[in-house]
Amino acid sequence: MIIELEKALGLAQKLGAEYADARYVTITQAPVSVSSDGAPKAAHYKSSGLGLRVLVDGAWGFAATPYLDPRSIEKVADEAVRIAAASARHKRGDGVSLSPLPPIRAKRQTPHKKDPLLVKAEDKVRLLKEVLDRAKKVPGVTRASASIMSYKEEKEFMSTDGRRVEQTSIHTGASLTVMARGTGDVQSRSFSDYQDAGYEFVESLDLAQKAETLGEEAVALLKAPVCPQGVTDLVMGGQMVALQIHESCGHPVELDRVLGQEATFAGTSFLTTDKKGNYRYGSPCVNIVADATAPGGLGTFGFDDEGVEAQRVDLVSEGVFVDYLTSRELAPRLGQESNGTMRAVGWNNIPLVRMTNINLEPGDWTLKEIIKDTKEGVFVETPKSWSLDDKRLNFHFGQEIAYEIKDGSLGKMLKNPAYTGVTPEFWGSCDAVAGKEKEEWHIWGTPGCAKGEPVQVIHVGHGAAPARFRKVRVGVGE
Repeated sequence: MIIELEKALGLAQKLGAEYADARYVTITQAPVSVSSDGAPKAAHYKSSGLGLRVLVDGAWGFAATPYLDPRSIEKVADEAVRIAAASARHKRGDGVSLSPLPPIRAKRQTPHKKDPLLVKAEDKVRLLKEVLDRAKKVPGVTRASASIMSYKEEKEFMSTDGRRVEQTSIHTGASLTVMARGTGDVQSRSFSDYQDAGYEFVESLDLAQKAETLGEEAVALLKAPVCPQGVTDLVMGGQMVALQIHESCGHPVELDRVLGQEATFAGTSFLTTDKKGNYRYGSPCVNIVADATAPGGLGTFGFDDEGVEAQRVDLVSEGVFVDYLTSRELAPRLGQESNGTMRAVGWNNIPLVRMTNINLEPGDWTLKEIIKDTKEGVFVETPKSWSLDDKRLNFHFGQEIAYEIKDGSLGKMLKNPAYTGVTPEFWGSCDAVAGKEKEEWHIWGTPGCAKGEPVQVIHVGHGAAPARFRKVRVGVGE
């Protein structure tokens, strides 16, 4: 598609654009799902098109088309430039000015052994049926469902800066939910994980064994006591830590939210620009990075949708807030260069500042050591519900399962756990992070991060390990 991209850029410049970038994107998806009370579902979706973004007199314009004939390319260039020119008449101040980037040519592809889109749907259905059969063998399980994601994004990017990038990202993974019903109560246990990888990742998950274990836990939860209310020490499993990172760090450090340019989906931010470099976000053991180079993460890529290289950036260093996720337009407001986090979903959306892989760095504990060191508390795992205010400051999270901690050991199972807190106080109470054992730190894939109007649902990742937080209010209802 190089010729078509070059033509779109040339036309945009001829019509008055001082800068332009173009993307030709093809997204292919083949989701498969199976439930114990319905027929298997398999689908195949494919969408391709060209998106053109231009800068005219300091203002942006964007247009897109699924067609690549000369007339359509001329039309999309004309529309993008006209939108930018109209926006320029209402801009504030001097408008947008981009420092040029040096020319570059690059390619990037997800390392993989098996393309999930080449695995037959019937083979995926067969695997999922075996998984559900394993769950249904557990006495008391009333329903189970499972799915496999197969996703490929093929992208060609070109800009008037001379950047030309080709990227292919392959994402796959699976989810599983098992439900048990009792007298006046329903409990469920679930698992999901996704990676920038081939179908071999799905095969490595041992879903059948997980289904049996989750079924046993769901049934046991029916008879478990409700998590008591109070203030106590809280130990969180890695998947729960990943959600906490996503909601109380990932979204608040998006600079467009901070500057008031994005406010959908509970979104501005308490991390205002005066806090950069001096604000105590958490305890000294809290180190959070944005790492678009991390192998396996759903937020891993080679270049963002402005042609900026993927980077690893400190966000919180020893508890101090140090940086934001930025773009070529917004970073100069802080005297910086973009750290490469502008991404769009598909070809027909304009790029936004988005999370990459927002990771809590591994600590020097193991989970066993954290439990042993905790005299009294609660261990919680697997997100069930979440609620935040529009500054991402106050939050309430519910979990699927919990266990009491007594004198350094896990005790009885507890159901309907939840905790609440204020972001800097909560992270400030963190005094232990696992990760000394390599297998305890994992990048959890999150394929459903929503932002923008019209909404763009993008794939991100969160590296996390179990962690402890002191004196947290737990057992609180919505």
